[in-house]
Amino acid sequence: MAPERSLRTADFDYALPEELIAQRPAARRGESRLLVVERERKRARERREGEDRAGRSPSLPVSLSPSLRELFPDLQFPDIVSLIQPGDLLVLNTTRVRHARFLAKRPSGAPAEVLLIHPAADGSWVALGKPGSALRPGKRVEIAPDIWIETVSVLEDGNRTVRFVGTTAEDAIARYGRLPLPPYIARDPDQLDEDRYQTIYADREGSVAAPTAGLHFTPALLAALRQKGVRMATLDLEVGPGTFKPVEADDLSGHQMHPERFEVPVALADALAETQAAGRGVWAVGTTVVRALESAADEFGRVRPGPGETRLFITPGYHFRVVDHLITNFHLPRSTLLMLVSAFAGVETIRAAYRHAVEQKYRFYSYGDAMVVV
Repeated sequence: MAPERSLRTADFDYALPEELIAQRPAARRGESRLLVVERERKRARERREGEDRAGRSPSLPVSLSPSLRELFPDLQFPDIVSLIQPGDLLVLNTTRVRHARFLAKRPSGAPAEVLLIHPAADGSWVALGKPGSALRPGKRVEIAPDIWIETVSVLEDGNRTVRFVGTTAEDAIARYGRLPLPPYIARDPDQLDEDRYQTIYADREGSVAAPTAGLHFTPALLAALRQKGVRMATLDLEVGPGTFKPVEADDLSGHQMHPERFEVPVALADALAETQAAGRGVWAVGTTVVRALESAADEFGRVRPGPGETRLFITPGYHFRVVDHLITNFHLPRSTLLMLVSAFAGVETIRAAYRHAVEQKYRFYSYGDAMVVV
């Protein structure tokens, strides 16, 4: 498919009632709703095949009818077990959210905030914070008596390198770091978030945000998938703060992605090769998995194991080489994640799906309901 070069950032805006932004997780993990969305190219292919069988000429790509209830089945998340077939491969991101947010105060007593992104090679940390005037090189903010965060330098992208004074970073994170809930959750984290803002399979700490599509999975769901014959494999992608950042440039080509580090294990690369050779489907649990797999793949869709760093900005027109199906949440307007999902499912399909989700009062964003693109 040719790139849709005429698309602008404003094309990925939509109206969302504030009450649909989920402020807390569902009462029990796994009880979210699930919206089923069929990829445009799959729907168009099925229509062409049907018309060929009926002796008619293939039509133009299918257009979306006003009957959204027929186009987008409303299920419950446990129904995902019925959609994934034996022999398919489910890929999970096992990153764990770091307690990376620090509430601090300036020498004047005024508040400041620092969010750690990842450690640097020299022992300092790449971070962002506010206000910017409190994080100029040489300045310190206090996070506890006799413990400070000092700004070392300002990077080209506006992030800072910082170091801890009076203790180690590990000690400061363990004692004073807070779970960094998304900015649209208008409350402080509580004990429930300590459990529910991590996936049940979270492993190595390194992200500032959860891979939220995975928050819906329970041990019972994973066990049911395994019993059905669904294969599973994992990778680690460190989610950065750019996941919440809207695209500000009107032209998509003017947006710069912040780098995110990932690791593809050999076991995953082998499982992908076997799944592809068998003609089975690859299911990505979240946009983080999509970015990692597509970044690690060669032109033939073969995924290389090992560490990597991705700045991949997936927009409509992108040719997906690895992922066949996507489980995801509902994303912010004008975000790179919404653009990725639109590239995967089709721009008009996602517009209609989001319209349906709003009409049916789905819960949006990190603690919200899920969508599966088949």
